[in-house]
Amino acid sequence: MIIKVLGSAAGGGYPQWNCACRNCRRARSGDPSARARRNDSLAVSPDGNHWVLLNASPDVCVQTEAHACLHPGPSLRGSPIQAVLLTDAELDHTTGLLQLRQGSSLDVYATPPVLGALAYDFPVRRIVEPFASFRWHETRLEESFPLFGGKLSVCPFDLGDKPPRYVSTNPLREAIRGQEPWSVGYRLTDRRTGGVAVYAPGIEAWSRTLERQLEGADCVFLDGTFWQDDELRRLGVSELNASDMGHLPVAGADGSAERLARLPARRKVYVHINNTNPMLVEDSPERRKLTDLGIEIGFDGMEMEV
Repeated sequence: MIIKVLGSAAGGGYPQWNCACRNCRRARSGDPSARARRNDSLAVSPDGNHWVLLNASPDVCVQTEAHACLHPGPSLRGSPIQAVLLTDAELDHTTGLLQLRQGSSLDVYATPPVLGALAYDFPVRRIVEPFASFRWHETRLEESFPLFGGKLSVCPFDLGDKPPRYVSTNPLREAIRGQEPWSVGYRLTDRRTGGVAVYAPGIEAWSRTLERQLEGADCVFLDGTFWQDDELRRLGVSELNASDMGHLPVAGADGSAERLARLPARRKVYVHINNTNPMLVEDSPERRKLTDLGIEIGFDGMEMEV
């Protein structure tokens, strides 16, 4: 299984267009220790020829152009990208579907609440229908399904119940409340090599379900959005904490770093990193702490095989 990190930043990218925090200023200055990043997304393939995107970011067209293996061909309008797995209905994970509409044929997998949001609150499904042949598939918790003729097996698992802020109350949402989560992670298994990768960019809490899905994984890509729970409050840009936004912070007694460090996975990588997070800067004490724990900071263009 080949894994490419197409983007490693949280919504807004890094630097964020309207942010003048210290991190963003360093990135804009061209500081090599504060490299720019696009919105979070992975591309995964069992053979280098057929690919699935994990989330479709607003940067998807630029991201795919940056990797020759994702370029179209051999037919005039053919593409090696055959499917998209959505972890949630957040705008930074779904607006890229609009960019993939040009006559393309894709399988899109998501939970019922996410598919409902994309049908009503943010009607991507209706918008792309005249342009493309998207096949929309409901996923169910911990029910594995095959990709690429069974070369990969994908298992979705619960990460949280927090809906996007744009979602309003509607009959569909009420009907499915409590049945399926708004946010999921994916455990991907290569049937040929036995390699296992886990992608979980939005973690509300370090649950027993998450712990179980991480067991035996060779590499994990986890939510690194905020360093501290009150990160945005300290900067005076929001009254919301990380937990209010559905993200477990990296640092602290209840954070993810110490737990992540104890995992036996060969590669442990943070992705979906907010522009305010100090661990983005390579010479920061926060980055050094994670390096000492054996944890990597994902970057655009990072690649690995499992």
